[in-house]
Amino acid sequence: MKCGVKKMFDKNVEFNIKKLEERKSEIIKRSIGLDYQAFETEGIGFNYEKLMASTGYTFEDVINIQKENMIGNTPLTELKNLTAYARKFSEDGYGAKILLKDEAANLSGSFKARRAAMSVHKAKELGYKGVIAATSGNYGAAVAAMAARYGLECIIIQECFDSKGKAQPEILEKARACESYGAEVIQLSVGPELFYTFLHMLDVTKFFNASLYSPYGILGIETLGYEIARQTKKEYGKFPDLVIATNAGGGNLTGTARGLNRAGAHSTELYAASVNLRGLHMANDEHFNKKSFTTGHTGFGIPFAINPDRSDVPRSAARPLRYANKYYVVNQGSVFYITEALAALEGLERGPAGNTSLAVAFRLAQKMRRDEIIVVQETEYTGAGKHHNAQLAFAKENGIELKFGKPLDEIPGKNIIFPQSGEDLLLKEIPLRHIQKTYLKRYKDHDLSLKDFIFLEQELRIDQDEIDTLLKEVRDEGKK
Repeated sequence: MKCGVKKMFDKNVEFNIKKLEERKSEIIKRSIGLDYQAFETEGIGFNYEKLMASTGYTFEDVINIQKENMIGNTPLTELKNLTAYARKFSEDGYGAKILLKDEAANLSGSFKARRAAMSVHKAKELGYKGVIAATSGNYGAAVAAMAARYGLECIIIQECFDSKGKAQPEILEKARACESYGAEVIQLSVGPELFYTFLHMLDVTKFFNASLYSPYGILGIETLGYEIARQTKKEYGKFPDLVIATNAGGGNLTGTARGLNRAGAHSTELYAASVNLRGLHMANDEHFNKKSFTTGHTGFGIPFAINPDRSDVPRSAARPLRYANKYYVVNQGSVFYITEALAALEGLERGPAGNTSLAVAFRLAQKMRRDEIIVVQETEYTGAGKHHNAQLAFAKENGIELKFGKPLDEIPGKNIIFPQSGEDLLLKEIPLRHIQKTYLKRYKDHDLSLKDFIFLEQELRIDQDEIDTLLKEVRDEGKK
C-alpha cells in the first residue's frame, strides 16, 4: 500500500531557492527536533560530545530498539577459505585471520538499518507523521522498512538519472526496495536540486529529517562496533587487532569506532576504506554514469572527511578524522574481484559496495601475523541492479573498458581493471596528514584562539604544533 505522499508534491512545481536558503536553519531545526545552536561554542568549534549525548537514549535503549526491529547481533564469521587464499601470498608466519560481520542479516539487508532504527524511532516518539531521507543508497530502504514498522509515511529522494534520463541500475534497485516497503520515491537528475527538493519537502510535509548525519543515526551504529569487540573477544579471547570500515559520509566509521571504544577495545586499529574514483566529480552530469559504485567511494569519503558539516544538518555527528588510524583506497576492479572470490570460496553473495573493506582487508591480512585478527565490519545484500554483473554490464554500456591487468593503472570513468589473482590486488594509502591539511585550508586566514586549537586537536587527532605546521604549509602554498 502506498502512503500517498506523492499527491503533496508536483515534480513540475518550482520553488524559490533563495527563500529556502533564508529559512534553511528554521526548517532543519523543526524537522529534526534538535537546536544545534545549543552545541555551538565560542570560535570555530562546537561541543561534539554534548551533541552525541543529546539523543535522550541510553546505550541499552539502542540495543533494545534495534532488537525489537530485527536489527543487530549479526553473525561474525571467520572466512577460513578466503584467509587461506590470502596466505598463499604471505610469507611464513603471516596471513591474519579475516573475520566478516555479516550485516546483510539486518532488516532491509545492510548496517544502515542500525541508523534508521534510531531516527525513525525518534520520529515516532516526537509525534511526526512521516520521515524523509535524501539518499540513493541502502539507507533509503532501511528508513522505508522502519517507517513501515512504525506506521509512518515515508519519502525517499534519490539522485538517480543523468540529463539523458539514464539511471544507475544499483539506484533503481534501491528504489524498488523502498517502494516495496510502502515509501514514495522522488527521483531526480544529478545536480544541486536534490538538496533543495529535500528542503522543500521537509517544509511542506513537516516530516522528520531522518538524516544520516544526526546523533541518532551515529548512535545506532555504535552497537556494530560494540558487537564486533564483544564477539571477537568471546570467540578468540581478545579484541580484534584491526577493523576495516568502508567509508563514504563517515558515519559508518565514526559509529563503529565509538562502539569499539565503548566495549573497551581501545588498542584496536580502525582503517577507512573507499573505492578510488579520483577524477570523477559526483555532481557532474557526464561523470554520473561513468562510475560503478554509488557509495563507499572517494567522491564522498574525501569531501566529507575534509568538511563533515557539508551535510543536511548544521553539525554532522559523522566525523571520521576523529577516529581513523589510516585511510586506504582500492580500485573498482579489485572490489568486483573480491566479491566473486567471496561467493566462490565462501558461498556468500554480498555487496559489491560493502566488499570495499573486504578487498582492503584481504591485502592487509597478507602482511599481518597469523595470530592477528582483522575484521571486515559490514556486508550488504545483493541482487538485481545491485548485483556486480548488472553493474559491470551497465559500465560496458557506458563505454567503460573491462579488462585484466594492473589494478593501480585503472582510470575511473575510462576502464575497470581486474587483478589476475589475489596476489595482484593492490591498495593505495592516502596519508591522513594530507586530508588533515586540506581540512585546515578554510582556517588559513583565521586568528585561531586556544579554544579553536583545542577543537581542532580533537577533530584531527594531532597536537597544536602539528596544526601550526600544517597551517604554515597551507599559507606558504597560497603565496606561490
